[in-house]
Amino acid sequence: MTAFARDVRVIEHTMIPLRDGTRLAARIWLPRDAEQDPVPAILEYLPYRKRDGTHERDALTHPYLAGHGYAAVRVDIRGSGESDGLLHDEYTRQEQDDALEVIAWLAAQPWCSGAVGMMGISWGGFNALQVAARRPPALKAIVSICSTDDRYRDDVHYMGGARLGAGLGWASFFFRSMCHPPDPLLVGDRWRAVWRERLAHVPMFLEAWLRHQRRDAYWRHGSICEDYGAIRCPVYLVGGWTDGYTNAVPRMLARLSCPRKGLIGPWAHAYPHFARPGPQIGFLQEMLRWWDRWLKGIDTGVMDEPMLRAWMMQSVRPARHHHTLPGRWIGEPGWPPPGIVTHRLFLADGGLETEEAALAPQSVCTPQTVGRHAGEWCPFGGADQAGDQREDDARSLTFETPPLERDLDILGAPVLTVELASDKPVAHLVARLCDVHPSGESLRVSYGVLNLAHRDGHETPVPLAAGQRYRVRIQLNDTGCVLPAGHRVRLALSTTYWPLIWPSPEKAAVTIFGGSLDLPVRPPREPEALRPFAEPQTAAPETITTVRPGVQRIERIGLELGSEGTSTFHVDDDDPLSAIAELRRADTLARDAWKVRIETRLHLSCTRDAFRLQASLRAWEGDEAVCARDWDRSIARDCL
Repeated sequence: MTAFARDVRVIEHTMIPLRDGTRLAARIWLPRDAEQDPVPAILEYLPYRKRDGTHERDALTHPYLAGHGYAAVRVDIRGSGESDGLLHDEYTRQEQDDALEVIAWLAAQPWCSGAVGMMGISWGGFNALQVAARRPPALKAIVSICSTDDRYRDDVHYMGGARLGAGLGWASFFFRSMCHPPDPLLVGDRWRAVWRERLAHVPMFLEAWLRHQRRDAYWRHGSICEDYGAIRCPVYLVGGWTDGYTNAVPRMLARLSCPRKGLIGPWAHAYPHFARPGPQIGFLQEMLRWWDRWLKGIDTGVMDEPMLRAWMMQSVRPARHHHTLPGRWIGEPGWPPPGIVTHRLFLADGGLETEEAALAPQSVCTPQTVGRHAGEWCPFGGADQAGDQREDDARSLTFETPPLERDLDILGAPVLTVELASDKPVAHLVARLCDVHPSGESLRVSYGVLNLAHRDGHETPVPLAAGQRYRVRIQLNDTGCVLPAGHRVRLALSTTYWPLIWPSPEKAAVTIFGGSLDLPVRPPREPEALRPFAEPQTAAPETITTVRPGVQRIERIGLELGSEGTSTFHVDDDDPLSAIAELRRADTLARDAWKVRIETRLHLSCTRDAFRLQASLRAWEGDEAVCARDWDRSIARDCL
């Protein structure tokens, strides 16, 4: 925590009017003297409920920015929190249109200097990019954290043309959170009518995402990679090697033409001033340097530094949770980094060899449960990271090097090129790059997935012809790590990765005839003189009391929040059609005599030709049932 340069006041609730009569709810932190000395505004624009959803991280972040001379503004998207209207999907055109009006409204306020920035993580990082591409005049710069430029290629729904299991957890969370009511203390008696309208109209979001199984116009919307040149304001891109969205940072650094910077730490999916694994940095101070430069015109030197700062991770023992990941900061003037050398290894009978050598055809047809130690696609810093890979490795086809003679610093995306054939029209190939310790422990440092029907692109998948040879390329996730001397490099190939990806329609055998693995190696350099990051600072945390297991009270507003549920993912080793996922949740909100309860269920199963999606929604006000809705949908599989 830190003392502020300016006293802060909070406007707990205000409604921003839009031209169509809709009003969006905002919470605003202001320097107390902002009307006498106007300041730039920084907008965070989310559907995650400013009142009781993001309150903990908001408390750490927004007062800090206000205390250092900014108006920090947290707005609930249409149809969420205390905002009017209905929310129909992720990243809609309506969401962007509303943001343009919000930015214009902020710029016109007497306490605002007329300059506006946008920041956010995940959804807020997505829409900061999307709104920047619309070029509202008052938007002068953005900070986009853990986001993507391509909604199909690098988001929670699909990876390499395969269906991500993580998308089911996200669908469950998003579905039930959009069923929560506004707070009666803020909106008065109309809360009930607003809530019941939401319950009556909330869509089954997962259905739409399942119906778009290839990269079509649905996913191109909101993907700023369709026109990188549309973004002209300065962009600060932030990610973490443990996060699911890191690939987009190097890609955007390479393709954007606006002023830009990148920062990749060891972190999972969280703001870097409190993210795990550590070390955390003084990210709020780093943002102030960015905002001071682009919203106040102060030369902070932020653009005189390397375009990319990245954490080069040292090798550690594999574990589902790491408190910190040791390493060092490096700087690069651009992307791709100058001086990167491709270290090519060939798949051979003897393992991974530096010279091309013979490989007898190798068949891989792994049990459906390979992937038990994959961790989550998008970890949040708990016990959700990839664990020791030895069990998954033992059930996969593996190739490995002898012990390394020297350290290899890997920076970028490893690429596997392989000649193969499949006995089924749809098959997956999963490639894992592992750091094998002398003890035998296997640390996953990168991985990639390809639905082989998508081998020529995600827009027009084509089934495989049984037995026909294909040459395919799999780009693994970007990474920054050190493979130490004395360790071995292992490539593990599998046709399954449950529950990280949904199984193919049939048990497929893929034959490998040959291939190569390209590692992007950063040559040794003299120690770099980089400006050290400051130690983390935050505003005071929110006061939260645990009332009983599963129930917490936000003391500032006297609101009790409860949540409980189960998640079941199951597949039999020899039957991909046995795959099921079921997620049940029950959420409660209560204050004195007021209480609501929302129960949701999602169930996904499949046949060879279709997915079956079943869902239910139940809601109560006190003891009165107010909503009961059910869904049962069959959705054809499209080369998936």
